[in-house]
Amino acid sequence: MKQFAWRCVWLADMWDRILASDPGLTRLHTALAVAVAVASTLGVEYEVASATHAGPSGIVIAMLLGAVVAMMGTMSLSGTGVWAKVRNAAFFPVAVGIGMLAGGAMDGHTDLMLAVFVVVMFAAVIVRRFGVPYFFYGFMGWMGYFFAAFTNATLEMVPRLLVSVIVASAWVLLLSITVLRTNPTRALRQTVLAFGANARAMAWVCAEFLRASDTRRRERLCRRLHAQQVRLAEAALMVEAWSAEPGALPPNQSAPALRRRLIDAEHVLDQLAAYAEMLAQRDTVVTSAAALVAERLAHRDDAGARQAAHDLMKTVEQVCPMSTEDGRRGLSAARLFAEAALEFIRLAQAAFTSVQTGIVMDEALIDEFQPVVGLALGNLPGSPAVAKDVPARGARWNLFARLDLTTRQAIQVVVAGGLAIVFGRALSPTRYYWAVIAAFVMFTGTATRTETFLKGVYRVLGTFVGLIASIGLAELTAGHTAWVLIVVVASIFCGFYLVRVSYAYMIFFITIMIGQLYSVLHEFSAGLLVLRLEETSIGAVIGFVVALAVVPLSTRDTVRVARNNFLNAFRELLDTAAKRLTNADGEPDLDTLTRTLDNQFRQLALVTKPLARPLIWGYSPRVRHRLALYASITTGARALAVALRQPYPSATSKLASACQMLALNATRLSEPDAVKQKNVSITPDTDVEHILFADAAYTTGDCSAEPVVRRLFHLEQLLRELNANPSDPL
Repeated sequence: MKQFAWRCVWLADMWDRILASDPGLTRLHTALAVAVAVASTLGVEYEVASATHAGPSGIVIAMLLGAVVAMMGTMSLSGTGVWAKVRNAAFFPVAVGIGMLAGGAMDGHTDLMLAVFVVVMFAAVIVRRFGVPYFFYGFMGWMGYFFAAFTNATLEMVPRLLVSVIVASAWVLLLSITVLRTNPTRALRQTVLAFGANARAMAWVCAEFLRASDTRRRERLCRRLHAQQVRLAEAALMVEAWSAEPGALPPNQSAPALRRRLIDAEHVLDQLAAYAEMLAQRDTVVTSAAALVAERLAHRDDAGARQAAHDLMKTVEQVCPMSTEDGRRGLSAARLFAEAALEFIRLAQAAFTSVQTGIVMDEALIDEFQPVVGLALGNLPGSPAVAKDVPARGARWNLFARLDLTTRQAIQVVVAGGLAIVFGRALSPTRYYWAVIAAFVMFTGTATRTETFLKGVYRVLGTFVGLIASIGLAELTAGHTAWVLIVVVASIFCGFYLVRVSYAYMIFFITIMIGQLYSVLHEFSAGLLVLRLEETSIGAVIGFVVALAVVPLSTRDTVRVARNNFLNAFRELLDTAAKRLTNADGEPDLDTLTRTLDNQFRQLALVTKPLARPLIWGYSPRVRHRLALYASITTGARALAVALRQPYPSATSKLASACQMLALNATRLSEPDAVKQKNVSITPDTDVEHILFADAAYTTGDCSAEPVVRRLFHLEQLLRELNANPSDPL
């Protein structure tokens, strides 16, 4: 029985780890949906083609075309609205058909076909400006042209090919509104569970941090702790986005109440992490007792954690003498750690169906709720959402640099595609399209030149490693059609599940899938896969050169814009906090501003990721340090918003002045030139400290621990450190 209980605990821990790494199981659902759609579409296309006596080659073409439509169609139909899916799916055959007609018309005219291919690539990118569905329409039109042109399809063959497209579109639509339909209530519940799993994972890192004795290991765990805080905030933003979906919330529940409860939970966990760092330098008995509390929390043993928290209090009173300053600090840190753990237990015991318990929200906030971030294909928006308003380099002399991001990328694709055709054909007159594909996809899902470079590197790396695996697997599955299909479907699932971890994983599994398909077509050879690697490398190099030379978008410029957006959101929160302290504007909605700041930090961390890599010489350690400062500002602002829910009848004018001064200092970091033009007199940062501690009431007695004062003082220190090195890239 005891062994069975331990197995249950182990399974629960594994489930928590999956949820923590994949908020709401978004990646898992997407990968399963694509794999199921592709596998079932292959079967449907086989039956339809066999029934219409298409012949062996016709059956293979129908299955391949149906698989491509199913793969892209499943991702396009990822929303929750049925009629929106029907409308989107209705245009799948139209998009593919336009591309096929253009490709079929080029039969026998190689040079003209290549020229039109470049035009089709431009059109496939430029239509992205009209919204997410057009992203897939453009891709499908491009694939339709590619399929028709490189299979030598004629105009007479297009109607028969379109039948396969219509069958695949109808089948994918049927799957998306039945077995693969996303239930918003279930999706929200899973996302809330993912938030809880990330919270438990954070408690586990706290336990490991408290038990660590080696300084280097403690520093490494401290970085893990901060990274876990970022993942927790991302899970909260996923909940924010899903809570706005129609029908996601249970009856009599409100999105603002759910938002507030998660903010409270994040604040408590921030305190748990902060006090764990304070306790790590204390007596081993105290740290061991605190680590036991965090460990019980991580294992969902809330009753044991509650008892361990009370035991921690008793242990500290016995070990830490009140006669010394160090003993009083140890007692204070341990007491606050235990209180944070008990508060988290109280919040965790609130079930999903009672998220409003103990929370009274203004009806206006409930009626006017707007999420600070929306979902893009079931996930939070990527870097293009940040970079869309960033100007390209060379706008003074290059007219193309003044265009919007989508148009600039369309121009880049045209140049890269044309060069890939020229250099790819020089290597292989028949397989050069691999270079074209590599150049095309480098400008899909990327925004800056560094992101484009990294995507090219990952594509080449994934192709190289996948080539080695493909050769071994092709020998094992040769002559076994069932095993080939299993490997193909498994590769699709693994590729789409791991693409959010690294693009190299997806290319690795796609290369394995391509090897299996060529083995079915009896064209597989090691030399063919090596040629694919060479062509892919050509396309990747060309894509990077074009991203660097043709209307380039600087990563540092994008980071600067994201940083300014973050500081502007921080400034708005401080201005609203000042109004809250003086009751100048009723009850301002600080929760929304807190979530907005979380989203702005997520975007900042996203676009800064390339600069934080070791391959960017001289930048990675400094960028990581400054990014940690911005993360601390985010947690400090959240703590300030929570503290301001309590009334502060005395000295609020001084606290409001401190908020305004911090807002002005944030403005100096984000828009120094604008501040100078307005002739704004900026008081030195030390004046914030003077405002906070000039009154003797704040330096003596219990008032020195007033939460708002401590939060403002901490934020002032962080801004001062950021301002100390304004020449840093972040």
